[in-house]
Amino acid sequence: MFILLDKIKLFGISVVEPESFFELIFRLSLNSLILILLVRWIYYSVTRRKDYLFTYLLIGTIIFLLCYLLENVKLQLGFALGLFALFGIIRYRTSQIPIREMTYLFLVISLSMINALVNKKVGIVDVVFANLFIVGLSYGFEKRWLLKHESVKTILYEKIDLIKPSNYQLLIEDLKLRTGIETIIRVEVGKIDFLRDTCQLKVYYEETKLGINQNDNDYVKSNDSDDD
Repeated sequence: MFILLDKIKLFGISVVEPESFFELIFRLSLNSLILILLVRWIYYSVTRRKDYLFTYLLIGTIIFLLCYLLENVKLQLGFALGLFALFGIIRYRTSQIPIREMTYLFLVISLSMINALVNKKVGIVDVVFANLFIVGLSYGFEKRWLLKHESVKTILYEKIDLIKPSNYQLLIEDLKLRTGIETIIRVEVGKIDFLRDTCQLKVYYEETKLGINQNDNDYVKSNDSDDD
């Protein structure tokens, strides 16, 4: 069937190139498997961030297809570096990407470009080894070799009298009680509004498997009432 379709052309373009098609299927399958291992198995199991999980999988797949389908453009090195620079400086308008998420974005882009642009002079075993090495290294750092991750949550706090250095321990205990975060490491006092008797606190805590939504840019009100 593919042999017959190979002879058919539409606007001067072959309907299918069997060798190229099967190579695309193999590379795309390998890239998808690596992305799932890196993003779903390693990243998501630690952070529980579904928003970035969705983003990484789609960005990795789109970059792979973009690089692979444009591989024959006679600007291979410059093309690769240009794409890397373009996607590597992505910033979302709503919030800045935390450093760990930027690192995973870097890995997703790099692996997708490697799998798409590596030429036939490099063996399949070499490509698979490079992918598995990066995934294994990420797994080791995330799960085995490093200490527990430290996260930060910004809180709008109304008990302004507790931000005094002499009441620091009382502040910690109140935050543990009201937020349910038992692994608070330290608290930093930010902007203070004396007119409204509120202040911004940065609460640093160790990540646990309690399902806490770990978003560095979340603002959590410590009181239940709405702002005036």
